[in-house]
Amino acid sequence: MCEKRFQNKNALVTGGSRGIGRAICLRLAEEGAYVAINFASNKEAAKEVLNTIDTLGGKGTLLQFDVSDSAQVKEKISNFINEHGSIDILVNNAGITRDALLARMKEDDWDKVISVNLKGAFNCVQACSRAMMKARWGRIINIGSVVGTSGNPGQANYAAAKAGLEGFTKTVAKEMATRGITSNLVAPGFIETDMTAVLPEKVKERLLGEIPIGRMGNADEVAAAVAFLASEEASYITGHTLHVNGGLICQ
Repeated sequence: MCEKRFQNKNALVTGGSRGIGRAICLRLAEEGAYVAINFASNKEAAKEVLNTIDTLGGKGTLLQFDVSDSAQVKEKISNFINEHGSIDILVNNAGITRDALLARMKEDDWDKVISVNLKGAFNCVQACSRAMMKARWGRIINIGSVVGTSGNPGQANYAAAKAGLEGFTKTVAKEMATRGITSNLVAPGFIETDMTAVLPEKVKERLLGEIPIGRMGNADEVAAAVAFLASEEASYITGHTLHVNGGLICQ
């Protein structure tokens, strides 16, 4: 039997209990990684992901912490590395939305989105970086968004965080390339998740009219892009933004 791509690799997926994060956890586990499923509060959803991984014959564990809390991040990641030896693949997927038009956006909603979506990635990369540099191998994959490139009315905070994540990704790539660590960003377009399921039908119809492929993407398609960038096949790709958006933005 052929060895799986991520055999003997440890992966941490933040926001791994639902949607895109869940699909990434399952894909990495299916390909042999030991997956730490991070969640902030929904333990039942995280347990469901772990149970599904077990059913598929994979292995993993739950890792609860708030990515925006640097002390929590350092403690939990340090404990995991001490127990398991490494975090080889880090996927910064945790994110929230607090939508409002700019004129009405509350300062707290701006701060919270930036703190989770952008600072959270910084916290996790910083906490994992030393062990990755020591091992001289690592894969950092940040989950951005098409709105980080295009902007989106009512999402000034979210778009700013995702655009910032792209600059952060490129800087990490340049700082860590000599240590065998790659840093890339996957920017999904409109993906079928709990977040898009609640959109009114008229809004969905308008969105579909803007997507050349004519449909929304699914979480498994995003997970496939992440798995590729985490693999040895992508060892010469770093500082790159991979758009998974059905042609909504062509770059």
